[in-house]
Amino acid sequence: MYHTGASILGAGLVARSALAALPESPSNSLAGMQPPPEPTQGRWYQPVVTLNGWSLPWRMNNGWKEFHLTAEPVEREFAPGMTARLWGYNGQSPGPTIECVEGDKVRIFLTNRLPEHTTVHWHGILLPNGMDGVGGLNQPHIPTGKTYVYEFEVKHSGTFMYHPHADEMVQMAMGMMGFFVVHPKDKNFMRVDRDFCFLMSAYDIEPGTITPRINTMLDFNLWSWNSRVFPGIDHLVCREGDRVRVRMGNLTMTNHPIHIHGLTFEVAGTDGGWVHKQARWPEVTTDVAIGQMRAIEFDANAPGDWAMHCHKSHHTMNAMGHDVPNMIGVDQRAVAENIRKILPRYMVMGERGMADMGEMVMPLPTNTLPMMTGTGPFGPIEMGGMFSVLKIRKEQEHGDYSDPGWYKHPQGTVAYEYQTT
Repeated sequence: MYHTGASILGAGLVARSALAALPESPSNSLAGMQPPPEPTQGRWYQPVVTLNGWSLPWRMNNGWKEFHLTAEPVEREFAPGMTARLWGYNGQSPGPTIECVEGDKVRIFLTNRLPEHTTVHWHGILLPNGMDGVGGLNQPHIPTGKTYVYEFEVKHSGTFMYHPHADEMVQMAMGMMGFFVVHPKDKNFMRVDRDFCFLMSAYDIEPGTITPRINTMLDFNLWSWNSRVFPGIDHLVCREGDRVRVRMGNLTMTNHPIHIHGLTFEVAGTDGGWVHKQARWPEVTTDVAIGQMRAIEFDANAPGDWAMHCHKSHHTMNAMGHDVPNMIGVDQRAVAENIRKILPRYMVMGERGMADMGEMVMPLPTNTLPMMTGTGPFGPIEMGGMFSVLKIRKEQEHGDYSDPGWYKHPQGTVAYEYQTT
């Protein structure tokens, strides 16, 4: 889940520039987090950490910060054992995070390698009307094989995203989206020690298949953060005492109440801007509606392994079926005995609830995942989808995002079985 910058440069980044005049369009096919490099040119900022992702490099050209996005078909591993054919940018879905500083002049090249036209909309960013990216309204559609240029000055800091505004139902359902972070020009404004980000997206991929069904409106079976599902989502690793920010964007068809165990946080920003300190309030769950961004902040003052997840229970499952009969309380023993005469490996499911699925090892269709999966230090975690672990450690070094392993609980701090005397 964690890769060094050197390994990504060696294994996943390939220069894709078609013309010498264009900045490079690097491609990253790895599914692990790229540790955030500090900027080596332009104004300094503290970079964000993209879960299971990376930030797009740029070059400076006569005062302009230039980026190169390539819209193209990609393959994305949702978790070990399942890969999907999606559409994205620069080798991944979601595309790489774009980072700049308030006041920067940015020039973004978009090369279209999709089988149909596309555009890019810069969601939440204030810019000239002709740069807003709505195909047919603000600009011509970008044909296959063509490169278009977006130029604007980023006037306000905050948390934003990018996605197509052309054949939107198909292109967003196929995974075309990315984060856009604008850092304050005052490097001490809203300063934190760790700054994570992820986008929420949903897919309907039939077990045993590899391509999302694009006409699905509500009954999705994979709920993801950065097109990854538990146990494939990166942990949020923190040092005890750090001030931590988590930025979230929602490009699914429903809202997501994101809940963190073990501590309280405050909503520090929306897609409309930062929330003044005197206007914040404590929460343990924040609801992120469709098309919204949220930035939450907290002090990592509670060591341990804390769950972080969407609180809609179906969104912490993988590859769910929607036509499964309700078998709770039904005695299936006689039926199961007869079925096993034909299918010796047949397993009864559902009569005692679904918890048995966390421990079962049973044949699955190719290229799919169990509904409930993941193993912790005490057994099956019985989760999937939009679930990760916030890991807070006293011994974690500044800037170290590697997995410290499972938390070692002090003696007497773990729930235990009551014994009668």
